[in-house]
Amino acid sequence: MPAREAGLAGDRALIEQAVRDAGAIARKFYGGDYRKWDKGKGQPVTDADLAVDKYLRETLIAARPDYGWLSEETEDDSSRLQKQSVFVVDPIDGTVAFLKNRPHFTVCVALVRDGRPVIGVVFNPVLDECFAANDGEGATLNGKPIRVSERAELEGCRMCAARDMLEHPAWNNPPNRPWPPMHIETRNSIAYRMALVASGAFDATLALSAKRDWDMAAADIIVREAGGIVTAHDGAIPRYNGAQAIQPSMIAAGPKLHAEMLSRVRHINLQR
Repeated sequence: MPAREAGLAGDRALIEQAVRDAGAIARKFYGGDYRKWDKGKGQPVTDADLAVDKYLRETLIAARPDYGWLSEETEDDSSRLQKQSVFVVDPIDGTVAFLKNRPHFTVCVALVRDGRPVIGVVFNPVLDECFAANDGEGATLNGKPIRVSERAELEGCRMCAARDMLEHPAWNNPPNRPWPPMHIETRNSIAYRMALVASGAFDATLALSAKRDWDMAAADIIVREAGGIVTAHDGAIPRYNGAQAIQPSMIAAGPKLHAEMLSRVRHINLQR
C-alpha cells in the first residue's frame, strides 16, 4: 500500500474511533440536565458541545500534533492556514435537535488537505449511524457501502430541506420557478442531511444560506464518495480551511438531480 494511502487509512481509523467515543460523551448528556446558552442570535451551545470538542481536540491533536485544527467550539487559530492537513470539526451539528431531544444531531470530523476533505466521518450517536468515507475508497454506513439515489426528476423526490424556503412566494417571480410537489422533510444537522443523501434515504438537500466549513466538510466527501455531487448554489466546488471558513450555500444530490436543481437556483444572487 502506498505511503499516502496507508496514512489515510490510519487517519480514518483514528478519526472514526474518536468520533464514536465523542458520540458516547454526547449521548450521556442527551435528555439530561446540562447548561445551555447562546453564543449569538440563533447560536445555542451546551456543556455537551464543549465536552465533545475538548475530547476530540485532545485525542486527535495528541495523535497528530502537526495537523491544524478548525472547530465551531474552539477559538480560531490562523496557524491552521499554514498546515497541509487540518481537522475540521463540528462537535455537535444540530444543537437545536439535541436541545429538543430529537435524534437528529451528529458529531462530525473531516480531514482537509489543500482545501478539500480527504476523510469524513459523520456519526449520529442516538441512532448509531456512522457515515464515513476517505478519498477514493467509497462511502459507508456502519461499514456497509452506500450510494446516492439515481433519481433524475424533482417532482415526487425526497427532499431534505426547509419547507418554508422551498414554498416561499418569491419562487413565483421569474426567472425563479416554483418547485414541484416533493416529499419534504428537514433535519437540524446540515451534515446529517447530506449524509442521508449519500445513503439514498433522501434524494437531495439544499440550503440557500451561508454555512460554515464544519457544517459541510465531513459530509462533503461522504456524498462524493457515494457518487453524488456537492456544490454551492452557483455550481462552485467548496474549498475548505480558508481564512473565513464559510460557504455561501449548499446543494447535494446525485448527478442528474443535482443538475436539475442547479438550473433552478444558480442565477440567484445571495446576500453575503
